[in-house]
Amino acid sequence: MGKQGKDEGAAPDAPAPQTTDEFQDLSDALSESDLPALAGPAEQPQAQPLKVVASKTTTPPPPPPLTLGAGSPEQRVSHLSRVNMFAGLTPLYLRRIAGLCDEEVHAEGAFLFKEGDAGDKLYIIVQGAVRISRNISGMGEEALAVLRQGDYFGEMALIDTFPRSADACAHEPCRVLVIDKQKLEDLLFVDRDLAYDLLWNFVRTLSGRLRQTNDKMTFLAVTNKF
Repeated sequence: MGKQGKDEGAAPDAPAPQTTDEFQDLSDALSESDLPALAGPAEQPQAQPLKVVASKTTTPPPPPPLTLGAGSPEQRVSHLSRVNMFAGLTPLYLRRIAGLCDEEVHAEGAFLFKEGDAGDKLYIIVQGAVRISRNISGMGEEALAVLRQGDYFGEMALIDTFPRSADACAHEPCRVLVIDKQKLEDLLFVDRDLAYDLLWNFVRTLSGRLRQTNDKMTFLAVTNKF
């Protein structure tokens, strides 16, 4: 067989190298918008420092001061009904006792009475707190209890003539209902049925407090053995 012009197994001819004029034509064909992409990523702008603005702190307004006359007769009756000493009394009796009540407002740290003062009033806490304490020689003040809304104190003054056995100080601003001993005695002298019911409530209250005192003394006696 005769040889053909090109061998069938020969590799195709390599493209001829581009001339200088062809490179120039390629460069002119590139648009200006393509140049930055070929030049690499654009320089990023420097980040501006953040301005820190100090926030204004607002102080909450102080609570409104305690004032007299804030309780209506119905509210006084409601306060009395939550006191153990007057629990179970009829609404009529409660309204009569509420008619005897006066109101007192005491600033924080003020003394309602001190140990040794003559006792002639019963106090019922309507708002705030009262600290009952004694001043012990060589130790200072010893807090016995901190009483709050619905609690009462000074009731022993209604049945005896002994001086106060502890201090009563406003633990925080407080408003209290006050029942004068002489006014209550006058009411009980006129209304014997009310006096009977109130006497039994008083006895049950004292009995409950005596039991609590015995439990505390028993606990202290047992723990002191260890």
